Amino acid sequence: MAPFNLATDRIQTLTTAIAAQQKNQAFGYTNALLDLIPRLKQPVLHFWTMPPTVIMGIKDKRLPYLTDAVSAVHGYGYDHVLRNSGGLAVVADGGILNVSLFQPLTTPAISVAAAYDQMLDLMAASWPELDLAHHEITRSYCPGDYDLSVNNRKIAGISQRRSPHAMVTMLYLSVTGDQLTRGSLVRDFYRAGLGDHTNDWNFPDVDPEVMTTVADLLGHSLTVDDAQQRILSACTTAGLAIGQGKLTAAMATPWFQDRLAHATALMARRQPI
Repeated sequence: MAPFNLATDRIQTLTTAIAAQQKNQAFGYTNALLDLIPRLKQPVLHFWTMPPTVIMGIKDKRLPYLTDAVSAVHGYGYDHVLRNSGGLAVVADGGILNVSLFQPLTTPAISVAAAYDQMLDLMAASWPELDLAHHEITRSYCPGDYDLSVNNRKIAGISQRRSPHAMVTMLYLSVTGDQLTRGSLVRDFYRAGLGDHTNDWNFPDVDPEVMTTVADLLGHSLTVDDAQQRILSACTTAGLAIGQGKLTAAMATPWFQDRLAHATALMARRQPI
């Protein structure tokens, strides 16, 4: 078996900085790459960043005062975007690295738990000096069973999406920056969105103190570029052959460009506000 339980020892990589005026492209890329993976027939590791943005989950559309919630986000100087998957709000900004691992679905398909374990193993190999645990940090934002934490302070969250022939495991990693402010932002997002309404949807009561960053844990400065290089080095050390050429050529085709444009436009139409 290839490193990290992949079906092959070759992986393509892509790095994307999403522009503020193209915020819907973040998940436009996710959808377009899911369509591309069965043609590419190789896993892809996509690193991407965004300007300061609260990425809402579909469940967040149920907030009774969604307009007030979005206004609270804007009060912090952050934009907002709704992704086309479940879950709850997370934060993106210059100190957050998003990592998406795409792969073709094999027969039989890799299990949900095994796919999560791939990302867990990759992060453990990237940060061997951190005693990483995975369990729900209940008062974090977007809590889940695959929260990554050190001493019960969350640094990352993981989710999955599947199409008929491909899948993606997505992680956001709080590399550096003001995590207390990020937590306060999401706390205020939900407080404004609930208003005086009872919390019938079990939105998290966020405690900013239960989250931190990799830089704070390591006790020295760190950039998202540093974190990306750590992950790439872990892939190389594990025996993966990293390339970009095959993916770059595939993404340059009119077929992929049309898919990306269509997926991005569809995301824009789905935005509630």
